[in-house]
Parts: sequence; C-alpha cells; structure tokens
Amino acid sequence: MGDSLESLRAETLARIENSTSETDLEHLRVEALGRRGRLTTLLRGLKEIPAQDRPRAGEQLNQLRQLLEERIEARLREIKAQTKEKALREQTLDITLPGNRWERGRTHPLTLVIDEIVEIFRGMGFEIARGPDIEDDYHNFEALNIPKDHPARDMQDTFFVADGRVLRTHTSPVQIRTMEARRPPLQVIVPGAVYRHDDDATHSPMFHQVEGFMVDSTIAFSDLKGVLTHFLRQIFSEEAGVRFRPSFFPFTEPSAEIDIQCVICGGGNSSNAPCRVCKGSGWLEILGAGMIDPQVFKFVGYDPEQVSGFAFGMGVERIAMLKYQIDDIRLFFQNDLRFLRQFS
Repeated sequence: MGDSLESLRAETLARIENSTSETDLEHLRVEALGRRGRLTTLLRGLKEIPAQDRPRAGEQLNQLRQLLEERIEARLREIKAQTKEKALREQTLDITLPGNRWERGRTHPLTLVIDEIVEIFRGMGFEIARGPDIEDDYHNFEALNIPKDHPARDMQDTFFVADGRVLRTHTSPVQIRTMEARRPPLQVIVPGAVYRHDDDATHSPMFHQVEGFMVDSTIAFSDLKGVLTHFLRQIFSEEAGVRFRPSFFPFTEPSAEIDIQCVICGGGNSSNAPCRVCKGSGWLEILGAGMIDPQVFKFVGYDPEQVSGFAFGMGVERIAMLKYQIDDIRLFFQNDLRFLRQFS
C-alpha cells in the first residue's frame, strides 16, 4: 500500500504541475479522484489489509486526497490567470480609435406629417380625440347617414369582422362617439389608422386619416373655408391657391372637394409636356369636407335647428406624398432605411 500510495502521489503531483489547460486538469482529476479513479480504488482496497493497519492507511489516503484536490484547485487558478493575462496582451484596446457609434433613429415621414397637422389645428383651438379601430356597423355607417344599400358597404371596400363589426373605413365614427358623449361647442380633430380593401401604388389597405369637425350654434360654410384655407397654406405654402368644388358625401350637406394648386408645377401648364402629378390641370384634390348633415345631428341627439357644424377628412399619406414628392405609397410601409433616413 505504501509504495502504491507514494507512486500515485509523485506521479499525480508532477502531472498537475505540467498541466496547461483546464481540460487537462479535469481529465487528471477524474483519473485520480473520480468514482473509478486510482485513489478511490485504493480506498476500496482497505478491507483487504490487516485490521490493525487500516486506520493508518485510511488516514494517509485521505491526506493524499485532500492534497491532490488542493493542488488541482491551485493549478486551475494559475491556468485561468495565465489565460486571462494572455488574452489581455493579445487583445489590446486602442483608446485612440473612434468608437462604434449607434445610428440615431428618424421619425417616420407619416408621423412627421401627422404631428405637423395636429400642431396647425391645435393652433386654431382644436383638441385631439381617439377611437377604436374595430367599429360596429352603427357608428361606422348608420349614424353617418350611410344606409344599408350604400356602395361604401360593398365587400370590396370594407374589411368585415365577426358579429357585424368592421375595421373602420374612416375616422368619422369618432365624430359620432364624441358628439354622443358631449354637447357643443366642439372643435375636434381625430388622427388615426383606417382600413379599406385596396392596394396599389397610390392606395394601401391600411392608411391614415385626420378627421376634423366643429359644432356650435352659428357655424357657417365660411368658417369651414377659413379653417381649411389656413390649414392648407400652413402645411404647403402661404401662396398656395385653394379652391372648393361641389361634391357629395352622405354625412355632409352641402359637400365640397378641396383642391390646392399643384405643388410640382405651381399650377402653371408646361408648354412641353403636362405635369405628371396634376396631368396639366394645375390643381390637386387634397381633402373632402362639408356642413354636417342634419340627419347626423339627429342620430347623436342634437337639435339641427339649434346647432350647425362642419366636418372634413384628409388622407395623411396623400399629403405626405405631395409634400415630399413621393410617387409610391408602399414606400411608407416597407421600412427601408435608405428611404427613412431622408426624413428628419
């Protein structure tokens, strides 16, 4: 036993000192101290030696186990320290080199336009309202004087959801909800996403609108013209020409389409070729508006003999495309950083 113990001690200590990696040390630990290791085998053989010699032999074996464990742990710390020192020598950091800069984000062009629209109307005393994207049939259609057989209810225009609900096709339902909850006077705009079954270079199945309305006892069409003319000249140009054309919407009467002078050609016809944006007309349709139909007031419990008001709606993408001269609406939704970096 004595010779075997001394041989194991000398050999194992030498191998510990010569180990150069954590893997080598782990293999050596298992070989010497593991369940089937050489020292463990000697401990199991204690029963084969005379009883009077077992205490002394057991003490020697335990002392050797403790020594080997301590030396393995000490050598492991040395190897880790050497590895760290080597890494620090080989992977030096040159603090004079420029750092890795995080690129600053950009505000999305649609957000820029929505924020600008909101600020212009806030300057005229309008407040902001919000509403649900999933609407019931009553608020999206009926209360806006859109009967059951109106073309706007066609499946090709509207995304229908279960239980008679739809993805709202315009932000106008918030007008109804606001008037149901409050009494005049009201000056409100409603920015938000809307949904229609359409998709091409100038239409998207999800896009953004800003609805606006004003209700009081003495609101006239002249108020509508003044508010929208001021807005359009703020968002585009102080010199922009603005015109109102008769139109039809189920929830306003009378109704109008509002045009601005072409932002590309300035309303002037080229002698060489017509403007690609206004097709030579010199005008661009920008939004729809009108005086709120008395029938709509009846739906929300207002007396149309006592109150009057106007409403308007505009497509944010339409304004952004004209403002930034973008010819494909899909660019807004592709998250192409080359496109988005152009806006700030």
